[in-house]
Amino acid sequence: MGASRSSGTTDELGPDEDSGGGPPGLSVDPGGRAGEDAIPGAPAGSELLAALLDGMDAALCAFDAAGTVTHWNREAERVLGWSADEAVGRSGFAGWAVRRADADEVRARLMSAMDAPGRQVHEFALLRKDGGRVLVRTQSAGVRGADGQPAGVYCAFSEVHAQIDLERAIALSEALLEDASWGVVLVDVDLRPTVVNAYASRALGGGRTGLLGRPLGELVVQGVEELEAALHHVLAEGAPSAPAELWVTLRTAEGERRRCWRSGFLRLASPLTEEPVPLGVGWLFQDVTAARLAEQEADRLRFRTSQLHRAAGTAAECEDPMEAATSLLDFALAGFADHVLVDLVAGERLVRTAATPLDAPGPCLPVAGGSIPARYGPGHPALQSVERTGTVRTSASARAADPAAWAEERRWPRDAAHALCAVLRSRGRTLGVLTFLRAAHRAAFERGDAAYAETVAARVAGAVDLAQVTGAADRP
Repeated sequence: MGASRSSGTTDELGPDEDSGGGPPGLSVDPGGRAGEDAIPGAPAGSELLAALLDGMDAALCAFDAAGTVTHWNREAERVLGWSADEAVGRSGFAGWAVRRADADEVRARLMSAMDAPGRQVHEFALLRKDGGRVLVRTQSAGVRGADGQPAGVYCAFSEVHAQIDLERAIALSEALLEDASWGVVLVDVDLRPTVVNAYASRALGGGRTGLLGRPLGELVVQGVEELEAALHHVLAEGAPSAPAELWVTLRTAEGERRRCWRSGFLRLASPLTEEPVPLGVGWLFQDVTAARLAEQEADRLRFRTSQLHRAAGTAAECEDPMEAATSLLDFALAGFADHVLVDLVAGERLVRTAATPLDAPGPCLPVAGGSIPARYGPGHPALQSVERTGTVRTSASARAADPAAWAEERRWPRDAAHALCAVLRSRGRTLGVLTFLRAAHRAAFERGDAAYAETVAARVAGAVDLAQVTGAADRP
């Protein structure tokens, strides 16, 4: 808030006499008492008071008991255009800072604070020096002298729109931090949460107070590096131009869960300094996991439908039914699995009829030299699929010491970590089993994958059945 720049008026209504020079409780010697108690080199009381008033962010003026202006700070000059030299010493606002028709009412309402307890809030239309009018909101309070009698009034005022803007900003921040339908987290420059709203606390899986001050790495298992990199970038460079979507894995009481957060970031800087001083980052986010998973599933379904359509067209042009079967599998493998094995029923056992290369990606081809028995042990997933006439999914244990040994034990390629076995059925008969395999860096097969594999298996079974009827399956 800014300060009176008149030397005499400060002494006239100096707070050391409790006569209204400033807010109650401010005790400064108006004459600068250079006596035994004075501090060498310290500013005189009036100079200190003027400096304090001139440093305030709100416009401030003061009146003595007769209604004469005694103090006028720089912010008051900025709002109304009248300098301290022009304002101090005038009797009230009449004729210069307020219309004469309103002067008596304004004076009465301001000076009534001298006899009333506490502060009074009013709104007035004041006049600027250039003739324009400005609506201000005032807070006025009485000042008492050393004898306890009313000695004047001090009045702090600001433009109403500025006050309303401030109130809106406060109301907005309170709403964001309480009732917002998206997460709001304020993090300090050390990237530790300092404020967390209710939505964010639910999303992060903790209480609003329990999350404060904890490193983000304690809350986010995977994806914390990307999140912290985004926060560091905002601190250094400012907010990004568009929201970002971050996939993270959270550690919760129910286990780990993967979420997608659509996030926006704001750099927070102190408004009280000339140079912006970073206070941290405001992080706003919404959980869009369900929508993104639905989009991914829709994209996956469109791609797989397109692959099946292309596969059907290619298979229709194959003269050899087994070539048609392997062509179907080549299309099905794209984006779905790394390897595929075709084992057909031969009496009481399964024989390997076609497969992709074991040591590298490649097309599905008939086994060179003819079919060979598949040496599957009891309980093998392929045998289970045949016995159940259904689909079996399995994966290497995350705690397995040697995943390659798990694959070799099941007679699969060494890089296999996830398997899906789908039975081949045609005309009410079990013809064999398809085994799709994925490497460890890929996700395990899910229920939607099983439905797709069953669709592929049904088409392959038709081609295999035709090959067996025509004897093509027995030709090398």
